[in-house]
Amino acid sequence: MASLQDIRGKIGTVENLRKLTHAMEMVAQSKIRMVRDAMDAARPYAEKIRNVSAHMSRAHPEYKSPYLSVRDGVSRIGLLLVTSDKGMCGPLNSNALRLALQSMKGWEERKIEVEVCALGAKGLSFMKRLNARIVSAAVGMGDTPKMERFAHPTRVLLNAYKEGRLDAVFMCYTRFINTIAHQPVMEQLLPLKGEALGSPSGYWDYIYEPDPRIIVDEMLRRHIESQIYLAVAENMASEQGARMVAMHAATENADHAIDELKQIYHKTRQAAITEEITEIVAGAAAV
Repeated sequence: MASLQDIRGKIGTVENLRKLTHAMEMVAQSKIRMVRDAMDAARPYAEKIRNVSAHMSRAHPEYKSPYLSVRDGVSRIGLLLVTSDKGMCGPLNSNALRLALQSMKGWEERKIEVEVCALGAKGLSFMKRLNARIVSAAVGMGDTPKMERFAHPTRVLLNAYKEGRLDAVFMCYTRFINTIAHQPVMEQLLPLKGEALGSPSGYWDYIYEPDPRIIVDEMLRRHIESQIYLAVAENMASEQGARMVAMHAATENADHAIDELKQIYHKTRQAAITEEITEIVAGAAAV
């Protein structure tokens, strides 16, 4: 049986861990508000640029952007994998990585090569363990989405598709449903399809200066980047929500462990007192 000093030490250790998990829960709760504010602020821009891109993609039929061109055969695919930099957020990353791995196995069975752009340290380390072909990566993206932190790595895939070195680009991330519900998804990013741009309510043409090729491609690229930005924001919101839930569960488990240790402590102390009294009575009887 453990001594009273050992039990007191365990209680102190668990209480310190409880303080840590509770603090992390509160921090995650405050960070998720910031990420959701960033998401809400980005949505009007994303919706507006989507509408403009939809009009421009249909208003100049003599030029078709490579971002809209569907290739005859698919032999090489780009995968944009979005994960978190840190752990302690439950099964968030493992679920997304499992989905990415299943998709990669399916492509490999069809003899399709995969090039990976990893956003997040967890996804990068996972792809390195798989010996996947990593063409670009970004880590240390912070707690709120900032396009400048992952603009260059993502443009590696976009430029490869535009130049014809990739036949399609997919994006794997965790969609934010609410604070406790998150869903890993695999979406096709390129080529852009009708449902991604939407159908414009009207039709009109534009006057392009200096060149429709430059303007249309740049507008569609900005639309794609806005979709990537929102995906990263949703993944960050999911990360903080999952961490908040995980730390809340850890705090409750610590409470239960403290209660059980205190019960053991009181029982052990009571047994020690009873034993001392028995020894005193036995000694007095012997005298």
